[in-house]
Amino acid sequence: MESRSSTYNLMRLLLLALLPLSWALKFDIQAYPGNKAAGKERCIRNFVAKDQLVVVTATVSGNRGDGQMLNLHIKDAVGNDYGRPRDVAGENRYAFTSHADAAFDVCFENILTSTQAVMNPTRHVELDIDIGADAKDWSAIQAGEKLKPVEAELRRVEELVGEVVSEMDYLRAREQKLRDTNESTNERVKWFALGTMGMLAGLGAWQIVYLRAYFRSKHLI
Repeated sequence: MESRSSTYNLMRLLLLALLPLSWALKFDIQAYPGNKAAGKERCIRNFVAKDQLVVVTATVSGNRGDGQMLNLHIKDAVGNDYGRPRDVAGENRYAFTSHADAAFDVCFENILTSTQAVMNPTRHVELDIDIGADAKDWSAIQAGEKLKPVEAELRRVEELVGEVVSEMDYLRAREQKLRDTNESTNERVKWFALGTMGMLAGLGAWQIVYLRAYFRSKHLI
């Protein structure tokens, strides 16, 4: 039964590998004056493995000089900075290779630069994030290496399956690390509990001896 469940889970992962690892998100971001915009960032978070290619495509409404300035900041949770493009408008693509297994954020900040009153100043953003094999331009690879469409698709699927296998290895390593940490913690707690009980027993014995000696010195017993 357990073997059948493992096989089913593996098949699910392989089927997921055949799906594009990209997604799109649409939202509006309000513009605030410069002294208020700092705390109004909107961040989109995703996870990426080390040394994976990531392509961030941001399509922003409006134009430069229309009284709003939309700034981006791409960073990860361990302190790596992948770019700070400013005054973004139209379609923009940013590519980077991840430096660590970590979550990364794509943050948007909309600053109101117009000195005139603007009714509900906003920018519409459409964000696409492609990771790993889906971040590559397979049309260019197919043309450059003179591959047939089926060969190019098989190459893409092969890389996707490789990414799934790498992720499973990473999860297995994390599980092993967590299990080792759990066992080490349990061992330390066990010895701490035994040491505490030994100390309490020793303290109780010492108190009995001390009190007996004290009462004898006072000729109470």
